[in-house]
Amino acid sequence: MPQKAPEPQKSDAQNEEPAAETTLLQSVVRSSIGLGIFAIVTAGVIAVTQISTQESIAENIRQSQTRSLYEILPADQIDNDLLSDTLTLEASPILGNKEPLQIYVGRKAGTTVALLFPVSNPNGYSGNIDMLVGVKRNGELAGVRVLNHKETPGLGDKVETAKSDWILGFTGMSLENPGPDAWKVKKDGGQIDQFTGATITPRAVVNQTRAVLEYFAKHKDRLLETTPANTEILQETAGHQQ
Repeated sequence: MPQKAPEPQKSDAQNEEPAAETTLLQSVVRSSIGLGIFAIVTAGVIAVTQISTQESIAENIRQSQTRSLYEILPADQIDNDLLSDTLTLEASPILGNKEPLQIYVGRKAGTTVALLFPVSNPNGYSGNIDMLVGVKRNGELAGVRVLNHKETPGLGDKVETAKSDWILGFTGMSLENPGPDAWKVKKDGGQIDQFTGATITPRAVVNQTRAVLEYFAKHKDRLLETTPANTEILQETAGHQQ
């Protein structure tokens, strides 16, 4: 019987090739898994940080709004809780809000003495300027405050009471004082001062404040007749053009 030819012996190098390939594959897999875990953890950290930051910003704005409410309408001028006594306004082309807007009602002995409108103007130099505008029942401004903005430090940030008293000048003004046509910054032909080197920011504040006064004048009777038990949504008259 013929003898079976012996199988050729593999060299050491040939024996090591599969082992090396296996080791390389394992290394790639481990690296991929490690990168995947790192990416997931990083994304999670970023998401948590963003949520925390957004919540912090929202809380800061809420605290600023609360302080501003009582700066504009001190507690000794009312006997109700401003934060809980609110009225919801429907979207309005005058105010510029696209969603229902919750305003605050100040009362004394059951009578509405002032309304405070948290509004926003998108035409600041660096985006939205969030404001609080208080209007007394006689149509005069109880006060104006800027709650949040991204305006240029040293220029547009003069809307803050900590940087300038410019915004305090609105107190006591009304549509008739200085008059509808004069409710503009001086550069636009009005009577209200702008900042040195900055016009866009004060223009946005002036325009939004005037818009609130116009809204109040248009809806004064309905706004002032509301009671804590009668705070229905007020709707803008159809067909009104701003």
